[in-house]
Amino acid sequence: MGWLGFVDIRLVLDLLFASALGVVLLARVREPRTLWLLRGWLFLVALVWVVQRFANLPLTTRLLEAVVLGCSLALAILWQGELRRLMELLGTGRLGVLLGSQRADAGLSGSVALLTEAAGRLSQNRRGALILLDLGSDLRPEDFLNPGIELDALLSVDLLLNLFAADTPLHDGAVLVKGNRILSAGVILPLSRQGIARYGTRHLAAMGITERFDRCLCIVISEETGTLSLARQGRLERPITSSRLRDLLSEALAMPAPKPPAKPGHGSVVPLPTGRSVTQDTPESRA
Repeated sequence: MGWLGFVDIRLVLDLLFASALGVVLLARVREPRTLWLLRGWLFLVALVWVVQRFANLPLTTRLLEAVVLGCSLALAILWQGELRRLMELLGTGRLGVLLGSQRADAGLSGSVALLTEAAGRLSQNRRGALILLDLGSDLRPEDFLNPGIELDALLSVDLLLNLFAADTPLHDGAVLVKGNRILSAGVILPLSRQGIARYGTRHLAAMGITERFDRCLCIVISEETGTLSLARQGRLERPITSSRLRDLLSEALAMPAPKPPAKPGHGSVVPLPTGRSVTQDTPESRA
């Protein structure tokens, strides 16, 4: 048997499975304060296991078990939204979303400019709007209170403006965007329970869906003030400008923010009708 005779295989498997579960839990948490709480809870659980396994301290073990139980109940109250989402994903068998293996659709990277322009124009015109971006959460009709009307249309600024026109039947719901496609419109999202007195229905809906699915974003335009907001992981960033929205969307997609076209300067190339090009010097370059 060699050294295997001195090793308890069940102990090794127990440590491996527990370590893997801890890594998965820590990898799913991005908010620093939540990460600290989870680390502290895992440390207490590991401490109880060590005391039970290697020390004969019955009273200390009971006290530590009571502390872990109390912390578990407190975390269950604090993380009720996350636990509800976990049970929903387990119940529907969507393990890819649970493990974070879903990635944002590459087609959405080319839609950042369109979404930014549409949101800016809606904000200027004070048109209420709610645009839900699926970055890999694999959203399904059962995730919404009402799945709305299926469109499956190519994303464009004009289409978004028409969908949120005041005289259209779909303007009160959300528009679901995945990649460069508008999947559906008139979607009714679940509302958040936080900030009820501070925010309107659109903002609560944006917070509610991003609380349950961390791989989605929600662009909100207030109908009363035209304020532009972005919801992610159950939190609102508001007010923001169109350029800030472009930066946030690019950051969420892990891509460099699109830059505005450069102004002609020293060494700028000017095309000629003949197909050739020349280098044009500006007054600043000649000075």
